[in-house]
Amino acid sequence: MSDAQTPEPDEPRKPLSEAAKRALAEAEERRRQAEADAEREKELGGPKGPEPTRFGDWEKKGITYDF
Repeated sequence: MSDAQTPEPDEPRKPLSEAAKRALAEAEERRRQAEADAEREKELGGPKGPEPTRFGDWEKKGITYDF
């Protein structure tokens, strides 16, 4: 990638549809959520990925475990 700025087109952009606006709002919310998750302290020795209790993932490498 380069540091050069992309010139703005001479023609105006066409208006976004309502579905496109909703998709952009959802993407922005996901970015904010990802930033908030990144700021949280990492758990040492905890499960990788989402919390298993929320998703019923009680098995790891064939061993069933409980907290």
